[in-house]
Amino acid sequence: MFIVNEFFFPTMFIKVVGILLVLLVETTLSADQQYEACEPRQCGDNLKVRFPFWIQNQHQSYCGHPGFEITCKDEEMAMIRVSNNDYIVRNISYEAYSVLVVHSDAYLDESCPTPLHNISLNDAPFEFGPRYLNLYFFYNCTSSPREYFTYPVPCATNINTSRHSFAAFLHQMGLEYLNASSQNCQSMVNAPVEMEEGAYQNLERMTYADILREGFLLNWGVARNNCTICETSGGRCGFDRDEFICFCPDRPHSRSCSKGPNKRKKIAIGLGTGLSGIFVTCMVFIFIAYRRRKRNKLASSSGLISRSMSFDPSIKPDTEKGSTYFQTPIFTYKELHEATDHFDTNKELGDGGFGTVYHGKLRDGRVVAVKRLFEHNYKRVEQFMNEIAILSRLRHRNLVTLYGCTNRHSRELLLVYEYVPNGTVADHLHGNRADAGLLTWPIRLTIAIESADALAYLHASDIIHRDVKTNNILLDNGFHVKVADFGLSRLFPTDVTHVSTAPQGTPGYVDPEYYQCYQLNDRSDVYSFGVVLIELISSKPAVDIGRHRHEINLANMAINRIHNQALHELVDPCLGFESDSTVRDTITLVAELAFRCLQQEKEMRPCMVEVLETLKGIESEDYKKNKADEIDISAAARLLKNSQPLSPDSVTDKWVSKSTTPNTSN
Repeated sequence: MFIVNEFFFPTMFIKVVGILLVLLVETTLSADQQYEACEPRQCGDNLKVRFPFWIQNQHQSYCGHPGFEITCKDEEMAMIRVSNNDYIVRNISYEAYSVLVVHSDAYLDESCPTPLHNISLNDAPFEFGPRYLNLYFFYNCTSSPREYFTYPVPCATNINTSRHSFAAFLHQMGLEYLNASSQNCQSMVNAPVEMEEGAYQNLERMTYADILREGFLLNWGVARNNCTICETSGGRCGFDRDEFICFCPDRPHSRSCSKGPNKRKKIAIGLGTGLSGIFVTCMVFIFIAYRRRKRNKLASSSGLISRSMSFDPSIKPDTEKGSTYFQTPIFTYKELHEATDHFDTNKELGDGGFGTVYHGKLRDGRVVAVKRLFEHNYKRVEQFMNEIAILSRLRHRNLVTLYGCTNRHSRELLLVYEYVPNGTVADHLHGNRADAGLLTWPIRLTIAIESADALAYLHASDIIHRDVKTNNILLDNGFHVKVADFGLSRLFPTDVTHVSTAPQGTPGYVDPEYYQCYQLNDRSDVYSFGVVLIELISSKPAVDIGRHRHEINLANMAINRIHNQALHELVDPCLGFESDSTVRDTITLVAELAFRCLQQEKEMRPCMVEVLETLKGIESEDYKKNKADEIDISAAARLLKNSQPLSPDSVTDKWVSKSTTPNTSN
């Protein structure tokens, strides 16, 4: 039997280590110094740097190609200079011969990253990747843009002027369509951005700064074939005296190393490998024997320790499973991973405001919707905590219920909601469920009332939703409402009239006054709800670039129809507006209410409680009877005539070209 005593470990350890050190020193001294100098290095945790790149102060200049010098700042941030501009290196793909870079200003400036110079690759050893687009920046223009896919850049505009600064993808349209040129803008700059196939649908959730931080690919073509041959033969690529060179363990070669090491090196390598294996085996055996003896010593006391822990009030419960956050139950990542069949794509219900939503089933049998927050969204932790903080304090029959979440330090940020099985109002109005024609006018009126009830409850709780739209109004099998998606919501202090925020929300629903001063109040939700009412009347999406340019926004279209005494042209023909007088009267009353909600000035809009009471009154027989003879939709038209008409540019921002609203069940 093998016995471990106090002398065995140090004696054996010293002997084995001594032999290995002799072998390692001999092998090291015999290696070529240039070969050793060009060993790949790390910058940060994930970036491996080798030819054609080289790191200043870590590699010799001959280890890389001119123009590929990388500066490793604080040993964690890699930077490269291209055409007199500094870029952060996010990733290097040696297989694809490409490097992903982000302009340092866009990466480091969180407040207002604005590119001031065009990038030129004329004197650089790079070329743009195949999937890049130019994001054009127009600074201090005398007129506002006509393009509907623009991103405002207010921080770049001269103070106390009426000029406009914005960014836009031109696509196939010229500058004249954008209402921008070198004559009416002080300066124009283009910044390349990487655009993966299918990524356009994510643009509406991103600011121009988010897009810049995605970066773009640069490809290189220097010494591709030579370096592959060199590395395959066991060498390391380099560049010296204007020509490629292959550094090998024995000496430099012009293209590749000699076929295999000499006999002496073979013996040294084999001996070193064998002794290393013996050493590791011995150490493992010693460690196991030592732990077994120690465990036996502690066995007698382990029961006492376990009993003591059960009575110690300072012992905390498991930080992930079984605890709460904002009084919200915590689920483990593993449990939700299993509940969604490992986030199977077939389980996807759609895209929520900040993540993909999956159908899942918990171990206790509950059917749930699991929102998996987008990894590229750098604000995901803020939105994750915001939604938990909002929903944990709310209880209302028409608000979606939050069952729980993962710990904020979990592998991924996941939110667990009750599953609402019948899709969204948008699905039934103009999405993949619209053909069924299940939303009769009485059902639509009930949807409007229940949605207004939920929003009035939020406002009474000092909460502004900020993203009211038909895609965020879920329906159960009885067509009852569950308002969802609180990632943008804000707690509203009771002692102020508004809150200043960065521009957010969904194009077509955003209060136009919000785009002028970025000040949020409860009447901003009222405006968005007015658009929802028009959708319920018309079955048309809030934004559709297939319509006339003055009617791309549904709010504009509705106001135009009212001005022209043509409400019947707006109403969905399936609702019986022409054939049923009761339907006609109630639709007209709801349209009148919607136009009040769509007033340009927030002071002219009703509060959410008044909207709710008006809708309940419209539903009641007495109200319809009393109001039937008073309906004058032209009065609403006259009321709005004195207001500045809504411009499609003023309420459209960060929107991808689609004729229908995307389907979701978040």
